[in-house]
Amino acid sequence: MPINNFRDDEKLEQSLNITIIKRLLGYLKPFIGPVVKVLGLMLVTIAVELINPYFMKLGIDKFIKEGDRKNLLLLGGVMILANALAMLCSRFRIVIMGSVSNKILLTIRQQLYTHIQRLSFFFFDNRPTGKILARIIGDVNSLNDLFTNSVTSLIPEFVKIVAVVVIMMIMNYRLALVALATLPIMIVVMFTLSTISRRRWQLFRKKSSNLNAFTHEDFSGIRVVQSFAAEKDTSTTFADLCNQWRNSFVRAVRIGDTFWPLVELSWGAGTVLVFWLGASMIETNSITPGLLVAFSSYVSMFWQPIMSVSNFYNQLVTNMSGAERIFEILDIEPDIKDRTNAVTMPKINGDVSFRNVNFGYDEGQEVLKDVSFDVAAGQTIALVGSTGAGKTTVVNLIGRFYEVTSGEVMIDGINLNDVTLESLRGQIGMMPQDTFLFASTIKENIRYGKLDATDEEIVAAAKAVSAHDFIMKFEKGYDTDVNERGTRLSAGQRQLIAFARALLADPRILILDEATASIDTHTERLVQQGIKKLLKGRTSFVIAHRLSTIRNADRIMVIEDGGIVESGTHEELISLRGQYYNLYTSQFKFLNDEAAVG
Repeated sequence: MPINNFRDDEKLEQSLNITIIKRLLGYLKPFIGPVVKVLGLMLVTIAVELINPYFMKLGIDKFIKEGDRKNLLLLGGVMILANALAMLCSRFRIVIMGSVSNKILLTIRQQLYTHIQRLSFFFFDNRPTGKILARIIGDVNSLNDLFTNSVTSLIPEFVKIVAVVVIMMIMNYRLALVALATLPIMIVVMFTLSTISRRRWQLFRKKSSNLNAFTHEDFSGIRVVQSFAAEKDTSTTFADLCNQWRNSFVRAVRIGDTFWPLVELSWGAGTVLVFWLGASMIETNSITPGLLVAFSSYVSMFWQPIMSVSNFYNQLVTNMSGAERIFEILDIEPDIKDRTNAVTMPKINGDVSFRNVNFGYDEGQEVLKDVSFDVAAGQTIALVGSTGAGKTTVVNLIGRFYEVTSGEVMIDGINLNDVTLESLRGQIGMMPQDTFLFASTIKENIRYGKLDATDEEIVAAAKAVSAHDFIMKFEKGYDTDVNERGTRLSAGQRQLIAFARALLADPRILILDEATASIDTHTERLVQQGIKKLLKGRTSFVIAHRLSTIRNADRIMVIEDGGIVESGTHEELISLRGQYYNLYTSQFKFLNDEAAVG
């Protein structure tokens, strides 16, 4: 499996996007109450931390100097109680903010999932499922620490930094200026490194997405992989992707890990300078020993938040790429959506009309060209033609899964663009060529067509399509688990289950795309009987390569080169001796030859 199928498909941003940060912080608005509580607890913690060095100065310069053990012990007791209170407040604020963060992640994940469900087929046509999963799971999870630390760490640390600088300036401005002498250099270097770090973390996210996409696709197609003995090739590709992921991670961590040593170096240099100047000032009685000890504590209290802020900034750089990828998806406007003045589609009668419809999946490459036709309610229309002629495109436009380039698609004389998607699609049943079953029971897979269906309705639908007998042969009957994608069932059984699901929905318009392709001849005859009975009074569109299954259709439309080249009943088209005649006779001859060989 070629590795370039999983190339990086996102652009790298050059700098931190302030708009993204504002959007992230916007998710805190519904939780103002808990955040205010956290800030209140934070102020108590900061107050205790700021007063600790002063207590140390008081104990050294007064109680120890005067030998006042009683007040020294009392001061120690007060400090213990105050710090115990600060520890409890810190614990509570972390618990509260942790709960808030999880609720925000749930909101973002639900918002992202709901939005992706609204996107058109074009979105899914151009993206591997694994990359979409990476956005919903990995990228959202990466924001957890970001939300928690933004309130529990970032805000308190900024407050602490400002308070400590003010206190140090009040205590002794000369020592304060010496302690902060290395700060400007550190800030310049930190911001220089951050630009490099951010780009490397963005690249790491993309390599993770590529790895997820490949792994998902490889295991989804494991039967193909094993059938062609391609395990060695796919393992090589997987190893290459893993190496890319690992190398991008190492490069990102390597640059990110320079933040803390940089802060520690500045911290150490500032502390040495403070003690060097402080020692000379003690000799001249400019300051007391207690003040120097307290001041050194404040220096530590200044650099510790700087380290936390730099760590948070590093974390912001690390996780910002995840936020960008999330908002990139959220900012995609659905190609197919309800118009502002869209109304609810009334109960469909079943008349379908195409008026000069043009459509192409890619610009400049039209699949349908000026297609027009009218179908009366209750008619069964068969669409035939070579692969890629546009048959499936026609039925997808009836469900408005794609937007026509020009022209109109109407049901009962109503333009599909004028009604809501839910009210339209809720009255159309579709059984696609690629039969998909969920990893659940047979009963629940059939019930998906009508979520409030009773067990009796489910059984009736299964009987109508001749699925009941094989279902009851399973030990658990309708409660049998079909496994992921229905792998426990044969291809024909999966199609029958999907057929029952479509019929249970009781649609006014029913679309069958190669619905009987994997059903044996005997089962096909039974299904055709069910179709004839259940489609009575419904408009139906049937796409079939097996032309013998559509002889009784009210009309057969032959689609070639993006247009309808022939239209009529089976007998009419045979008598024309045109393209349908050639398709039918060649298929009939092929089946006869195949039977003779057999």
